[in-house]
Amino acid sequence: MENTTGRMGVGIISAGKVGTALGSALRAAGHTVIGAYAGSEDSRDRLDAMLPRVPALEIPVIVERAELIILAIPDAELAALVEGLATLGAWQPGQIIVHTSARYGTEVLDPAAKLGALALAIHPAMEFSGTSLDVARLAECRFAVSAANAIQPIGLALVAEMGGEGIVVNSADRPIYDAALAHATTAVQVACSQAAHALEAIGVNEPDSLVRSLTTSAVDRGLAGKTGAELVTSADSSQTIASQLTALATLAAESAEASDVVDSYAHALHTIVTRAEKGGKLSEKQANELHTMISDLGSAPHAR
Repeated sequence: MENTTGRMGVGIISAGKVGTALGSALRAAGHTVIGAYAGSEDSRDRLDAMLPRVPALEIPVIVERAELIILAIPDAELAALVEGLATLGAWQPGQIIVHTSARYGTEVLDPAAKLGALALAIHPAMEFSGTSLDVARLAECRFAVSAANAIQPIGLALVAEMGGEGIVVNSADRPIYDAALAHATTAVQVACSQAAHALEAIGVNEPDSLVRSLTTSAVDRGLAGKTGAELVTSADSSQTIASQLTALATLAAESAEASDVVDSYAHALHTIVTRAEKGGKLSEKQANELHTMISDLGSAPHAR
């Protein structure tokens, strides 16, 4: 892809899974990675593997030399690092500063922006493995881009150069963006793990493959707006739900690995019933009856 932002010297802070993948993609797009901070042995090994011949440098040296700086560090460290470097007067006018946190917009970069730096919040919405496979997967990735209107095109161009697709998210909305993604990924991970344990407990071979094939289509249905309401609105929904919860409760008593499955499923059922009632697919009486039955058979209470 043609370089639309000009060739820049890129500094990576730090050489974790995200930083090295983005650095590799930017180098492939024609930029020069001048150095990366690698504060641990794992980081140094990853830097050697993902960005060969890129030197490990200290943070002040990277900030002094780089035109584009990628801050791929934990959320808890971001504000203090930006503020500390601003106190030292390290940030430079015209320097592009990008952080990769889902949680924050550009406000966390305000100390650098006050010194003339250009602030961007760019979050790649994918899980990183720390291997070269991540660079290829960036081509299928959506990136949340938050920036002032005048700077937004730079962020979108950088994303395009890495092979991804930029989606503009207002800085003020980043906490909701972060929470929505966390809710989706955490719920799927917990449910898949619990389902696999339950299947394994009854002797199903390769439960992971079975769960994966089914949940792939379930994710597609969820993204298409399906909420699972058919489970609680069918003619035999009460009997189906009672059978499922009873079976899971029995399994929970027999298998420590599956002990929390009934709780999680009961919570999910309460949510589905509530959404079905709000959507006019269940009457208040029907919904109350289902909530009572779910609470009786599962141990997850429902608060109305």
